[in-house]
Amino acid sequence: MANPRGFLNTPRRLPTRRPVDVRIADWKEVYTEFPSRDLERQAGRCMDCGIPFCHQGCPLGNLIPEWNDLISAGDWRAAVERLHATNNFPEFTGRLCPAPCESACVLGISPDSVSTGPVTIKQVEVSIIDRAWDEGWVPPRRPSPAAVAAGQKVAVIGSGPAGLAAAQQLTRAGHAVTVFERADAPGGLLRYGIPEFKMEKRHLDRRLVQMLAEGTEFRCGVEAGGDITAARLRRDHAAIVLACGATHARGLPVPGADLDGIHQAMDYLPLANRAVRAAAVPGDRPEPAISARGRHVVIIGGGDTGADCLGTALRQDAASVTQLEILPRPPDSRPAQQPWPTYPAIYRVSSAHEEGGDRVYAVSTQRFLADESGRVRALELIEVEMADGSFRPVPGTSRELRTDLVLLAMGFTGAEQGRLTCGLGVAFDERGNVARDRSFATSVPGVFVAGDMGRGQSLIVWAIAEGRSAAAAADAYLCGDSSLPAPIGARTVPLR
Repeated sequence: MANPRGFLNTPRRLPTRRPVDVRIADWKEVYTEFPSRDLERQAGRCMDCGIPFCHQGCPLGNLIPEWNDLISAGDWRAAVERLHATNNFPEFTGRLCPAPCESACVLGISPDSVSTGPVTIKQVEVSIIDRAWDEGWVPPRRPSPAAVAAGQKVAVIGSGPAGLAAAQQLTRAGHAVTVFERADAPGGLLRYGIPEFKMEKRHLDRRLVQMLAEGTEFRCGVEAGGDITAARLRRDHAAIVLACGATHARGLPVPGADLDGIHQAMDYLPLANRAVRAAAVPGDRPEPAISARGRHVVIIGGGDTGADCLGTALRQDAASVTQLEILPRPPDSRPAQQPWPTYPAIYRVSSAHEEGGDRVYAVSTQRFLADESGRVRALELIEVEMADGSFRPVPGTSRELRTDLVLLAMGFTGAEQGRLTCGLGVAFDERGNVARDRSFATSVPGVFVAGDMGRGQSLIVWAIAEGRSAAAAADAYLCGDSSLPAPIGARTVPLR
């Protein structure tokens, strides 16, 4: 503990965001650079608790007090080693994770204390890895010749955070890993679901270069179960790790839901990301097939995906953007029924919310209304209140809301049941996820499942933890035992 009084003398501080009028004119990340000396002072606020609850808040079990202490002492190179000990991709989590570790920080018990809030764990994390990349401290970690000689062929299906984590761990254990991805480039939602202003894709690309140098093979534009059959995957590989995500989007079964101009968020966001990627080519300025330009946009769903749609629509010059949420507005501070160290449902303002648009709470969409061409022109909504565990309409509160582009961001209901899962013969559970035992094994020997495909829709930090744990399970299946770390079990749940 470099500064025993750091949590008393140093207030919590984060980097500033670029001015709204500047950042909505481009797709770059929203935060300005945070000076190293200021970050070292922030890390020095860590109390190095006897029982560091931040470990329990993070499913990866990140060694947070250790790398905080190293940073506060200025030892950045040692800090990145401790960071990588538990997390394959801190540049992803440091940008995209909602930081349940900070909610579990002891400094967050009393929000009115002189500490003014928890340690800025997420900012310390991303600053460590960004500097490590800049300094050349993230070389490929190739397996030993002996490990390669003992390794076997493994297929990983899907290249989101769970699939990438599983692939990297298994490659480093000596196995010959091939990642199959049906999109044209690896990354899953990291590439085509997460907007550039939240994570520039250069961070993903340089990690993929490292994985290629380590020996992981990527086969993109290949649909597992179609272009390559399930039977061939089984025949050509000693083990398979399924990491295809929870891609079955939740619909809205109300009248007019099939009108033109109503789309799932995960149809809209990938098109926007592809357009941004194409625009990097000189002279190429494509307009995505679904664009908010000049439209009155309504986003149904108040979560992170809805906020991603909001920031994207604003950068596409939408005429207006309104985000609807069926739940009431969350409280500004931690509610009594969600005590420390759980992750509380409180009112949060993301960078996208700061940029514009309206947020409307406690409303439910009753139907969509069409114009003369069959395109949505408005939706009818009504205010709701919770009664006996269900939402009930409030009489006399029905009204129309103008819209000509509706984006559904209401989450996902399970994994895709298609040619791959049917061909493999894996069982599903009652929630629509691929069923698995405590060791991440499916009902089919040698086939494992990681991430949202087995857990259900969750956070990126859980996906990486699942990928690491499923890799350990697959390695043990192939070799009899495994030295790979397994941070969570298949039944592990967040702090509640």
